[in-house]
Amino acid sequence: MAALLGDQAKGLSANTVSRLKKQWEDERQKRDLSEQRYVYWWVDDIYSKVRMDDSLCLLVIIGVTEHGRKELVAVEDGRRESEASWVKLLTGLRERGLTQAPKLAIGDGAMGFWAALSKLYPETDHQRCWVHKTANVLNKLPKSVQRKVKADLHEIWMAETRVDAHKVFDCTVKRFDAKYPNAMACLVKDREALLAFYDYPAEHWLHIRTTNPIESTFATVRLRSKRGRNCGSRATTLAMVFKLLQSAQKRWKRIAGFNKLELVVNNVKFQDGEPLTDQSDSNAA
Repeated sequence: MAALLGDQAKGLSANTVSRLKKQWEDERQKRDLSEQRYVYWWVDDIYSKVRMDDSLCLLVIIGVTEHGRKELVAVEDGRRESEASWVKLLTGLRERGLTQAPKLAIGDGAMGFWAALSKLYPETDHQRCWVHKTANVLNKLPKSVQRKVKADLHEIWMAETRVDAHKVFDCTVKRFDAKYPNAMACLVKDREALLAFYDYPAEHWLHIRTTNPIESTFATVRLRSKRGRNCGSRATTLAMVFKLLQSAQKRWKRIAGFNKLELVVNNVKFQDGEPLTDQSDSNAA
């Protein structure tokens, strides 16, 4: 409470604290989203310890508005990272007025989110997080070879064009598949979703290749949880996380190249990070 309200929070009565939590819970669940438009979503599930349960799975979405500002879209108790939990969350967003789908969603491949997204916002493109994918691939490799594979993965997502990325991708798979088929299968299964960012402005690639905005934000939330020796009930945890994220949101900066978001919103096509024009199309032909 002191982190949110200042030192005066130490003198608040239990009844006042309860009223504040109820107010925050209503704000979290009933916020009108009919006027909101998000171009990108970062999506992740974050686990937090609570006293009354073993753990709490927080389903989190942070969005980028058409003006380039990052905003908390949703944080919910998922119980588990299942498709049903994500369907419930996304259905709630639609019921509160968020009918316009984001152009691109970025997240880990292990979540039930993708199946839910295809049902509720089928027009949204899928981008797998390179940080999560790299970790998943390296976990299937002996330590002696992890550095080599990590360097190859870095070359894939740093390639200037999608064609170049596919070339490095093919070389990596060919190089390691015979000895480490499980690791390469993990990489190959999300091939197209890992390279979706090439269809968006190059200025945005730094932001849309990973879910880092969520990971970095939750470093503060985790620190606050530890100082509080874990949270209380599930409702208390949600209220605290919601307000901490809202407080952090005030310090979030606009994404680089935010002026290009207008092109994305207006369905301008991009190839290798550059907008396609009639001239470039004819040259390509």
